[in-house]
Amino acid sequence: MPADTATGSMAPAQTSHIRLTSHASGYGALPIRWAAATAAERGPVVGTTTKRSHRNVIGTHSGSYSIYRALAVASGGLSPQHKADLTNTMPTDVIGPYPQWSEPGRIVAMDPWGATVADVFSAELAAGYDIRPTIAVTQAHVILPEVIEALQSGRLKADGKFLTAGGAAMVTKVAVEPVWYLPEVAKRFGCTEAELRRVLFEETGGMYPELVTRSDLEVFLPPIGGLTAYIFGNPRDLANPEVELTARVHDECNGSDVFGSDICTCRPYLTHAIEECIQGAQRGGVGLVSYFRKEGRALGEVTKFLVYNARKRQVGGDTADQYFNRTECVAGVQDMRFQELMPDVLNWLGIRKIHRLVSMSNMKYDAITRAGIEVVQRVNIPEHMIPADAQVEMDAKMAAGYFTPGAVPDAEELKKAKGRGLTE
Repeated sequence: MPADTATGSMAPAQTSHIRLTSHASGYGALPIRWAAATAAERGPVVGTTTKRSHRNVIGTHSGSYSIYRALAVASGGLSPQHKADLTNTMPTDVIGPYPQWSEPGRIVAMDPWGATVADVFSAELAAGYDIRPTIAVTQAHVILPEVIEALQSGRLKADGKFLTAGGAAMVTKVAVEPVWYLPEVAKRFGCTEAELRRVLFEETGGMYPELVTRSDLEVFLPPIGGLTAYIFGNPRDLANPEVELTARVHDECNGSDVFGSDICTCRPYLTHAIEECIQGAQRGGVGLVSYFRKEGRALGEVTKFLVYNARKRQVGGDTADQYFNRTECVAGVQDMRFQELMPDVLNWLGIRKIHRLVSMSNMKYDAITRAGIEVVQRVNIPEHMIPADAQVEMDAKMAAGYFTPGAVPDAEELKKAKGRGLTE
């Protein structure tokens, strides 16, 4: 067998056979000590396929995009041995480290050191380990028609610092790929690690045998979407509880967020939150919109559209009193977003206090406060921003526990709002 250049140990020769699972024989894989105080003590997350003996996780990088990488390799467009050149890719803003990074159980679904691997693991990179960032931090101008309209109507003022005269919001944006520490993820969901591993294995059609064969590998890179955080103001102010923080945690809704579908309040609430964040930054505070790839309550668009049809075609039409029932009939559950992992990005940013939470969701509020983050004020969507066809959704959610400064709809009230028919 050839010698491993990083460790001096012997590695198995390249073969053409398919390996269904790996074994804990160790050919240079570095240990991961989750929640250790420093990067050096914690160790790098290595999910590379270029040198399998170095892998210390289950799964591979890039979340759902790992499948496109496989297609690129299959088509001959990408060498399977390609290593990323990380020159000049370092973060544009320094984030952390914060005490939460090493508090046990505080961050379990992302790698706190994922943005700075080129720096904190430079020695391992130089030794030949293929360590890839799971977080990237950059700068951007965000241009939205609603923000331009707010500028033109006088609700927002250009200052050249947070908002340009042309209506572009100047932000720091952070992309995060999921990195799950399985023992603590299991605790968040109230099951054992063994139960979690088995269900993940079975419900992905056996995609990752190491979930059930390699109990020594405790970190999983799931093939799901990640999140993007948009920061309005100085990112370091997020960790200062004395600085006013306006924040929204938003779950993806492609139909509304991108294409303006009016059956829900997603885009109006999102743009309202961005306006609130800009105003908060201009008051001397900081704003944050954390955008999670959990399309259609994490049910996916196919299921979401099936539910739309079921709602519109049911006897009596689309009404709030049947809103959640129709989803449960199709999907088996009312919601699969499970906000248990959501607060991790807030802890990664060092947040301990949110002064204005632009969200009515009881699930998000409960998850944030359970994570030890204080919420001072909850901000609902202004009534005039609710599309007519979205009133069914809004009434149903308020009746189910969503925050509202007004009256909670009762059983009779839930029958009043009617959604538009499919042919209207």
